[in-house]
Amino acid sequence: MISGILLVIITIFLPPVGVYLIAGCGADLLINILLTCLGYFPGHIHAFYLEYVYYKKRDEIAAGRGGMGDGGRQPGGVYSQNVLNGGYGGQAPAAGYGQGGAYGTMGGGPAH
Repeated sequence: MISGILLVIITIFLPPVGVYLIAGCGADLLINILLTCLGYFPGHIHAFYLEYVYYKKRDEIAAGRGGMGDGGRQPGGVYSQNVLNGGYGGQAPAAGYGQGGAYGTMGGGPAH
């Protein structure tokens, strides 16, 4: 997992690389490459928007809200499931993940 600060620094210089690191190779990357070619600032706006959605969803899922803090609506213009799921690959972490314990187990998973 790449650090948020490092990701922002990479995105400042090369927006498509920042998008690739959070979204992978897909529609979001292609859109960002096209926006960056059309104008450097539209590529930045798109890349930082994707990073905002990624970290917001990741924090919501880690807090146990399931990424539905906005009423269950998906953000517009985001096509990568990795971004929409906050990097959890389509499933939320187990209950108690990172909190030191879960019901019926010795531990809830690795701490953050």
